[in-house]
Amino acid sequence: MKLLIINGPNLNLLGVREPDIYGKKDFAALEAFIREVCAAEGIDCELFQSNHEGAIVDKIQSALGRFDGIVINPAAYTHTSVAILDALKAVALPAVEVHLSDVSAREEFRHISYAGLACEKTFMGLGFDGYKEAILYLKRRD
Repeated sequence: MKLLIINGPNLNLLGVREPDIYGKKDFAALEAFIREVCAAEGIDCELFQSNHEGAIVDKIQSALGRFDGIVINPAAYTHTSVAILDALKAVALPAVEVHLSDVSAREEFRHISYAGLACEKTFMGLGFDGYKEAILYLKRRD
């Protein structure tokens, strides 16, 4: 199994950006955590992070025929990007949405997830463990 793990804008600033919401661990720690989970489960993974919507759309489109599933934390694009939604729908790969914080308990505008409309499941408010749950979900699904 090969998974594409996508992280959206500002996640590269983990540990610096609002640590009371997103935690004190940095982005390198998140990437290491994801790689460790995938290695322990015998899953190949490719990690991608971008602050640019078009780059995320391009990456999703490039997954077609190369990956068995997508784990995506669209970050702020969760609530604004029909383009990411459409890309996920176009490639039609099993996708799982992840959020470090519980977006349903935050500002009203964060309650809408366009990307989530194309995802089979969402894990939120679990910190790094949300990625583990998403990876395990896709593995069990396979």
